[in-house]
Amino acid sequence: MPSSGVKLYRKAKRLIPGGTQLLSKRPEMFLPDRWPAYYSRCKGVSVWDLDNRKYLDFSICGVGACALGYADRDVDRAVLGAVKRGNMCTLNAPEEVALATRLCELHPWAEMVRYARCGGEAMAVAVRIARAHTGRDTIAFCGYHGWHDWYLSANLGRTGALDGQLLPGLEPCGVPRALRRSAIPFHYNDTDSFLRLMKKHRKSLAAVVMEPVRSVWPHPGFLQTIRDITRQEKIPLVFDEVTSGFRVRTGGIHLSLKITPDMAVFAKALGNGYPMAAVIGKDLVMSAAQKTFISSTYWTDRIGPTAALATIEKHQQSSVGDHLMHIGARVQAGWEALCAKHGIPVTVSGIPPLSHWHLDLPESDRIHTALVWGMLERGYLTSRSFYATAAHSGSSVNSYLSALDDTLSHLMPQVRSGNLTRAYGGAVAHTGFRRLA
Repeated sequence: MPSSGVKLYRKAKRLIPGGTQLLSKRPEMFLPDRWPAYYSRCKGVSVWDLDNRKYLDFSICGVGACALGYADRDVDRAVLGAVKRGNMCTLNAPEEVALATRLCELHPWAEMVRYARCGGEAMAVAVRIARAHTGRDTIAFCGYHGWHDWYLSANLGRTGALDGQLLPGLEPCGVPRALRRSAIPFHYNDTDSFLRLMKKHRKSLAAVVMEPVRSVWPHPGFLQTIRDITRQEKIPLVFDEVTSGFRVRTGGIHLSLKITPDMAVFAKALGNGYPMAAVIGKDLVMSAAQKTFISSTYWTDRIGPTAALATIEKHQQSSVGDHLMHIGARVQAGWEALCAKHGIPVTVSGIPPLSHWHLDLPESDRIHTALVWGMLERGYLTSRSFYATAAHSGSSVNSYLSALDDTLSHLMPQVRSGNLTRAYGGAVAHTGFRRLA
């Protein structure tokens, strides 16, 4: 008998193109036809599905939006206070000035702030500001930066240009072909690819846009070379910290790397589950926002800045960055130890709070899918990624690793005997963007 979540998702695919609003939350990305899909409530690291079955979340944890854990008491209390005082009116919420002050205190190099409510649109704002500042069009980029035209236009020239950045299979359908060659990729930790790009395009570049860290730490000199050249050429350097921000410390990871950009963009963890995004930067660059039109009604709501202020306060007071690093390192070490125990070659990657693992075996996609199924049966939401939160404890990590050990004990004999397909005959999880049937 299909669960209530599975049945509701079948209806959703008839009503909502793509089934969900976010690719990363599609059930097909985890366990096609069996993933619970919808939640009734959540708290800490616990999630209850529509049938009131409880799971511990050791997967993407709200796609990285809830670094403090789900429904954090202190953030929710602040937000409820904002709701009682009124979320929106003709006048502006003073919290947006308080948040701008706080963000500039955390990042002393920054002098001005603009807001949005999600990462993709905030990146579009940053790119618009950079183009307005320089009067140029071309963006050099590295990493994943959302769904907007400026980014997907990289695939107009050659359809695989974005494949090595994060998600393969991103089709630029609907993106004006006039944007072809306006966004040009280079590869992380490949200084030579960046230097070649600069040699060819430096006179037309409006900005260099990149994630300072995602799956691996930067090689010595990589970021510094980019910073030196962009400063020399007067090209704004934009750090996309939508994912990396508030993971290893309160604020941007670039503070730990000791590389100062001209603009930085935050979202996801900034509001701990409440929509909030910010573009911070030097006044010389940010003031160009007044040359162009960047404006939206719900960028002025009160809840977003209120949630961000409460999140920042708790994040700093509780040393959440240190905790996320510790929990993530324990999970990474647990993956490696269990795979060694069961004789499984594995690749573990990512900074500890944003960990990833891949079983280096034939039929790895089917094995990972079967693993998610086994862990779901044991009461855990899992995937190839683990995003640590402040609500993950040492005891919850121990219970997760114990369940994982048990799952592997049952799964690997099926793999080695060649009976995996018979043991798990369901559809295999997707690993990139594709059209749903």
